[in-house]
Order: sequence, then C-alpha cells, then structure tokens
Amino acid sequence: MPSGLIALLDDVATIAKLAAASVDDVGLAVGKAGTKAAGVVIDDTAVTPRYVTGLAPERELPIIGKIAAGSLRNKLLILLPVALLLSLFLPVLITPLLMIGGAYLAFEATEKIIEALTHDHGHQEQVLDALADPAELEKMQVAGAIRTDFILSAEIMAIALAELEADSFAMQAAALGAVAIVITAAVYGTVGLIVKLDDIGLHLAKRRDRGSQALGLGLVGVPWLLRALSIVGTAAMLWVGGGIIVHGLEELHILEAVPHVIHDSAHAVSGRFAALEWLANALGAAVVGAIVGAPIVGPPAQAPQGS
Repeated sequence: MPSGLIALLDDVATIAKLAAASVDDVGLAVGKAGTKAAGVVIDDTAVTPRYVTGLAPERELPIIGKIAAGSLRNKLLILLPVALLLSLFLPVLITPLLMIGGAYLAFEATEKIIEALTHDHGHQEQVLDALADPAELEKMQVAGAIRTDFILSAEIMAIALAELEADSFAMQAAALGAVAIVITAAVYGTVGLIVKLDDIGLHLAKRRDRGSQALGLGLVGVPWLLRALSIVGTAAMLWVGGGIIVHGLEELHILEAVPHVIHDSAHAVSGRFAALEWLANALGAAVVGAIVGAPIVGPPAQAPQGS
C-alpha cells in the first residue's frame, strides 16, 4: 500500500513538472509573440483614444472598459478559434484575410483624411445629431472602436500565431489566449492612463509641495495630447493597413516590386538609424494604404446646387 502511494505521488510530481514546463513554454511563446506584435500594439494604443475624444470625462473609463471587453471577446471567442482552425486546415487563407482587413483600415483612415482636406462634414453632422442622445453617441463610438480593434487584433493574433513554436495544439491555444489577455490589458490600461492624465494633473496641482503642483499643472494641459493622439491614430490606421497589404504582397509573391522598393528605399535613406528606417517603411506603407483606400472611398459627394 505505501509503495502504491509513493508511486502515485511520483506520478503527481511528474505531472506537476510537465505542467510547470508547459507554463514556462507558454510564457516564452507569449513574450516572443508579444515582442513581434509590438508595432501593431503601439498602433492599437494610438488609435483608441480618438474614440473618447469629445465625450464626457466621467464616461471615458467606462467607455474604454466596454471597448476592452469587446476587444477581449473578439480575441478569445472569434479570432483565437478562427486562427487555430485556419492554421490547421486552411493556412493559405490567413494572409488574404489579413489583407482584406488592412484594406478596411486604409479605407477608414483615407476617408477621414479626405473629409478633413475637403471640409466635408457629413460624418461630423451624424455625430452632432447623435449628441442629442449621449447614450446613442457612446454606443456608436464603442462600436466603431471595437470594429477597428478587431482588425488590429486579428493582425496581432496572426503575428503571434506565426511566432509560436508550440509542441501541441493545447499549448498553442493557451499561448494565444495568454497573448490576447496580456496585450488587451496592456493596451487599454495604457489608454485609460492617457485619457485620465488631466484628472491626475488636477489632483496633483491641489497638493502643497511645489514639485507636485508643477507636475500637475503640466498634466492638466493634456487634452492637446488626446487631439494629437487622434491624428496619430488616423495615421496609424493608414500605415498599419498599408503595412498589412505590403506584407501580404510579399508573402503571396504578388507585385513583389512594391515591398522591395519600400524596404530598399527605407534602408537606403536611414543609414544606421533604425528609427529612420522604421519611419521610411511606415511612410511607404501609408502611401500604399492611401492608394488602396482612396478608390474604396470614391469621389467626394457633390453638394446639390441651388436653383
């Protein structure tokens, strides 16, 4: 009987060691995938604050919470199962589907840029109409943010899937789930901090010590940061969408001259500065995004002429 118990304890210890090793493997996979997806994560963080700009301050965190919940739901309930199924049965479809998502991001960004340049206030009038019902405006903003996040999340999950070297389907699923949770928490925790910096500044400004007051007064002027992030967010959608398309062309060996010209030009102008190379690649991707997005947007609507 004791020998049976000892054998059972040995089996339990062996299983525990295997589980611990699996957790370590999942952690390494999450770290590797998260590093590769960092660029898209930054873009996701830049895009999101534009959806709370202009809304009531007390609703900022609840709205971000709703967007984060929608993002996590998309990742865990839709993107993770779809990514795993595609990787098993139809891996050839992953890149084309991502390119379609990239085209949507390019379309949305190009549409906003054209509206700003042509002073077409059609979209703004819809927003103003919704202002009469704050709940409807909030619902519209949350839906728009989750829709955009879905495309960026798909890119993050695809990058993570490509970087995983899991030994089993279960470990691959666990690692993707961990990527989804960690990245969602990082993105929306950062966004929540950004949009509440002005409130933090007001709190610090009321303190007695001059250091806290100076820091607080500096943070109170943070609304300009939100406006800047809104612009950066639109630009991010353009270069991320274009970047997805460029990467897809390279993967599918279609119009390979496009990614080669962008990469070679970026390398030529950057010298030894990695930041300049990234910027040049981003500009090239943005140009591709605009070329793809503009025809989808179509020509601006003509205002009816008066009699």
